[in-house]
Parts: sequence; C-alpha cells; structure tokens
Amino acid sequence: MEEPKAFSGEAGLGAPLENAPNAQPAAPRKVQSVLFICAMNAVRSPMAEALAKHFFGKSIYVQSAGARKGEPDGFAHAVLEEIGIDLSRHKPKSVDELEEWEGLNFDLIISLSPEAHHRALELTRTVAAHVEYWPTVDPTAFQGSREQKLDAYRDVRDGLIRRIKDRLQG
Repeated sequence: MEEPKAFSGEAGLGAPLENAPNAQPAAPRKVQSVLFICAMNAVRSPMAEALAKHFFGKSIYVQSAGARKGEPDGFAHAVLEEIGIDLSRHKPKSVDELEEWEGLNFDLIISLSPEAHHRALELTRTVAAHVEYWPTVDPTAFQGSREQKLDAYRDVRDGLIRRIKDRLQG
C-alpha cells in the first residue's frame, strides 16, 4: 500500500511534496479575507457575507459579489433579521464592479452556485486565491406559501452558518 502524498494548501500549488521525507499535509492557513460569490449577489452570497461578518468580522475581511448583478431580496432580509442581522444596507454588485471599486485581493473565494464557480475559476487566472465550491440551493426557486418560501431561505441560512463557522474558525 502506497503512503498518501502531502499536498500544499497554498493557492495554485498542488504538487506532491515528494522530496520531503516526513512531509505532512500543510495545515490550512488562517483566512484573512474571503469573497463569497453567487449568481446575482441578491440572496446566497449576501447572506454568507452578512453571516461571516457577524461571526468573524473583526478578524476576517469579508465581501460578496455576483457573477451578475441582481436586485435585493426581501426574503433574504427577513430570515437574517430573524437572527438579529441587518441586511438592509446591502447593495448587489457584480464581481466586475467589486474588482473596479476595490480590487480582488482575497485569500479565499467561495462560490455558491455553478455560474459563480465558473466565474471564480476564471478569476484565478489573474488572482492568487484559493477557490472552494459550496453548492447551495437557490431558495428563490421554491414555490408555495410565504411560510414555505421562508423555510427554504432559513434552510439556506442555517446551512451557511454551519459551513462558515466550520471553515473560518481559526
């Protein structure tokens, strides 16, 4: 049985550390800045941004953007308000707008939709960042009563809380 090879946790590196006799997998670096991307920066990525800022905003720089620019979503605002987080000042923006306004200097880019993941991978051609894909259901697709729709948004919110805490805790 062959021993597993250690891999670097650095962005852009994935080569085995074959010349290091007792090499261990690199411990994940503490994230200092994270960008969440979804399709339109209206539901998933602004929720993720607000949650990450709530839990880690003093120690990690957090932003969000969309592959395209959408419109604010009232259900996203409502389910975050239920847990004491205000999303009312969020203005959807595209990745291109964010890049133009402040640049894209992030350690970690987390994509939440297939379209966003393709956009994130395109960014790594010019940006040295680690990309993770967190497939996240689009709650706007759910039909039903207001309460059923809110439940779909709550499921997304609660799933994001778990993943964000697990990933960003130092």
